[in-house]
Amino acid sequence: MFRIAILLISGMAMCATASAQDGFEAVKCGADIPKALLGRSTSNGGVAAAEGRHRDIQLKNLGGDGISDYLFLESWSICGTEFELLVNSKARRIRDVLAFPAHSRRSPMTLGPCEVKGTRIAEAVIAVLDNSKGYNPKDSAQAKTMLAATAAWKIDEGKEQFVALPLQGLSCSLEGVITSDGGP
Repeated sequence: MFRIAILLISGMAMCATASAQDGFEAVKCGADIPKALLGRSTSNGGVAAAEGRHRDIQLKNLGGDGISDYLFLESWSICGTEFELLVNSKARRIRDVLAFPAHSRRSPMTLGPCEVKGTRIAEAVIAVLDNSKGYNPKDSAQAKTMLAATAAWKIDEGKEQFVALPLQGLSCSLEGVITSDGGP
């Protein structure tokens, strides 16, 4: 009976440890963060709990967006840098990680309609735009304005990874701006 009780207690402790894992346990500031995250499992626990467990890496959730029925884009601030994670929600695995460039009102982040020389790109594109003229993405008259991209990646759903795009002739609509720093 004593052995059974020990086995039950040990099993409960291992389950508690396993449920606390969320892919961020291997991350260390100053190390290769994408490498540490790639292929890791994600937790279905709350964001606040994950942020609390990983104060040492200054973990902060910045939001996310569904790309398809099974692929989700998550934005996280880790060690003071923004990272985009492609997560296969069925397998609960991090498939690709991108250190994302700094962005601001003058250089907003977008996940939206993009085109190359007037031809729309079918895949989802995440980019930083040149908004040096100060267009307001919240103004419906200006939202369809196409701006040149200064950095861009398409999301290859089949390979579940970010693919860098050439910038020549690439522009994206202001209506896809997804960050609070993108406009007033």
